[in-house]
Amino acid sequence: MEIQEFSNILELAENSMSAYEKLCRPVCRELGINQTAFDILMFLANNPQYQTARDIVKVRHLKPNLVSFHVERLVQEGYLVREGVPGDRRKVRLLCTEKVKPVVKQGREAQRRFFMRMTQGIGEEALRQQREVMAAICKNVESMLDEEQTSDT
Repeated sequence: MEIQEFSNILELAENSMSAYEKLCRPVCRELGINQTAFDILMFLANNPQYQTARDIVKVRHLKPNLVSFHVERLVQEGYLVREGVPGDRRKVRLLCTEKVKPVVKQGREAQRRFFMRMTQGIGEEALRQQREVMAAICKNVESMLDEEQTSDT
């Protein structure tokens, strides 16, 4: 891979996030919810294997104080509840309440529209190949991260 191709990938990732945020702004305004809070709720709803503020920080690469601020607000507003993890008094799960359902419904529709726009004009075979390539890339990245963790210990 050429250096320019790598630069193009980084630029695509950044531009994709900007386009996604732009697409979600009207949903956030309509629901009266901040973009970061919206992202936290959608992350928790779409990824049930992640349930803690630490998960949000690690996977979404958000600053801990930003996550803490928004989680506290989402708890106060009734979108999330905190629940202790049996056997680990330091760990607290964040669970979505019924109040999140309209947010998630509109958020998933925005995500669907975003994906449709992003893949517009691309045939099914090309999309299938892209999924295979992305799965291989994800596997390779996970392998690199595993190697890094092993060398750190």
